Parts: sequence; structure tokens; C-alpha cells
Amino acid sequence: MLIDILAAAGGEEAPVNQFGFVEAIQQGGVIAMTILTILVIMSVGSFYILITKLLEQRKILNQYKAVRSNFWRANTLSEGASKLEKNSAWRQVVDDALVAEAQHAKMTDSLEAHDWMHGSLARSEASINSKLAGGLPFLATVGATSPFVGLLGTVIGIYRALINIGLAGSASIDKVAGPVGEALIMTAIGLLVAVPAVLAYNWLQARNKRIAELLSGFSTDILANLTSRGAVKPAIMTNTSTQQAAKTTAPVTSTATKPATTTTTTTTPKV
Repeated sequence: MLIDILAAAGGEEAPVNQFGFVEAIQQGGVIAMTILTILVIMSVGSFYILITKLLEQRKILNQYKAVRSNFWRANTLSEGASKLEKNSAWRQVVDDALVAEAQHAKMTDSLEAHDWMHGSLARSEASINSKLAGGLPFLATVGATSPFVGLLGTVIGIYRALINIGLAGSASIDKVAGPVGEALIMTAIGLLVAVPAVLAYNWLQARNKRIAELLSGFSTDILANLTSRGAVKPAIMTNTSTQQAAKTTAPVTSTATKPATTTTTTTTPKV
């Protein structure tokens, strides 16, 4: 911009910039355009997976709040399942447990109910975790390979610079700047694609691990409830119940700390 203003003030035409980003890619030809297209596809795919998986994880974690507040207040598992969303992961675990219980009642062999339902719940957890992990291998692949894809463009750019030097017979800046600029651009783009993909993979993997822990605990509670025929339920403590418990225990604590007084009575014997 400054060069254009000074050239216009001096009545001269501004020099044409031959070493910009677009110019460097155009000089690279089909190979540079192909590498750039691959890197752009990798970047777009990484951000798409990041956004979709983040929304999916947030939905499952929000649904877990209904499990803690409403599900275990029901009298039966079937009644509690009706309070959960139909397509939620938590509803799937409950439905699979009820189906496993019904299937075991039809069996004639000596397979114990605990073993059968434990295997069914483990299979249900595995399917949910597998669905949550979908797309993460793509992020890992992008994070591992995109720097090398950019490095391929770097190698080609340096090779073109050496060819230009050999043809010109001297390493003049106008012969080297374009290919070297292309090489540096490809290296930078490869890193810009790889770093967000690696960060997204680690973050989503950590959140999936947290969800897997919640699913494991929930399925264990379901198994205990089924094998005990509804007698075993996890303790549910909400904020309201916690405050009420604190109020009821406060007078007991104050009376316990109050020093005890002893009274003695004297009786006069009758003569």
C-alpha cells in the first residue's frame, strides 16, 4: 500500500509483487496446488470433527444430570428409563440391561444372571465408547502426517530453487525467492494444520475417558439394582438434601459440645 501511494505521487507505476502467497503457489504449479488442497481438506475435516464431537459429548454430559436427579428416584428401572431421552447413551444402557434380564429368564442352562447381564452391559458400554471415538483416528492421522505433507512441498520448493540456480548460473534473488518462499509456506501450513488436530485429539480423548468412567459407574449401579431386585440403589444427594442434612445435624453437634451438669439429691432418713 505504501509503495503504491509513493509511486502514484511520483507519477510512476507501482512495482508488481511477484513473491506473494498466491504467486508462490502459482509458481509451484500442479504439485504445489495439490499439496495445498490436501492440507486444506485435512484442516477442514479436523475442525468439523472437533465441533461435532464436542457437541455430542456436551449432550451426553448434560443428559447425565437427568440420570442423577430423576432416574434413581423411580420405583423401577422401566419407570426410570421413561424419564430419559430415547436416543441417549444412558437410555441405551438401561434398555440393554432390561433386555438382558428378559433373555436370561428364557435360558435353560446354568449361566448365572450376574455374568450374563455383566457381559451385556459391557457390550453396551463398548458400543457407546466406540461411537464416541469415531473421528478421532482422523485427527490423529492429520496430526501425524500433515507436517510431512508440508515437508513434501518444502522439498519440492527447494528442488525448484536449485534448478533455477543451475539454469541461471548464479543464485540471484529473483530466481530463488519464489521457490524458497513456496517451501517456507508449505512448512508453515503443515504445522498450522497439525497443531490444532493434535490438541483437539487430546482434548476429546480426555472427555471421552470421563464419559466412559460415568458409563461404567452407571452400568455397575444398574447391575447391582437388577441382581438385588431393586433393593440396591446409589445414594442421591442434591443441594437441597445436603442443606437439610446440615440443618438437622447442627443442633446435635451443639448439644454434644454442651457440658453436662450433674445434680445431687439428698434424702433425710426417717426416724
